[in-house]
Amino acid sequence: MKDFVRQYLKVKNDYGDSVLFMRLGDFYELLFDDALTASRELDLTLTNRDYGEAERAPMCGVPHHAADKYIAKLIEKGYKVAVAEDAK
Repeated sequence: MKDFVRQYLKVKNDYGDSVLFMRLGDFYELLFDDALTASRELDLTLTNRDYGEAERAPMCGVPHHAADKYIAKLIEKGYKVAVAEDAK
């Protein structure tokens, strides 16, 4: 499992009831169920990535400079949102 996914899952464990936006470079990425939720609620393109697991992980992302508007939309729809900065 890649380091990013380990970090994502660690933070997600602490904020499990929130949709997690995790920064990776110039983007905030969302994985697994959070990616499914965000793609549905925000009309984002759902893709997937190979993180070394048996199945590819659902993922989507938004540019860091536009994240506030996406986060606000999720909050307006009743979701809790967690933001993690500078995943390395």
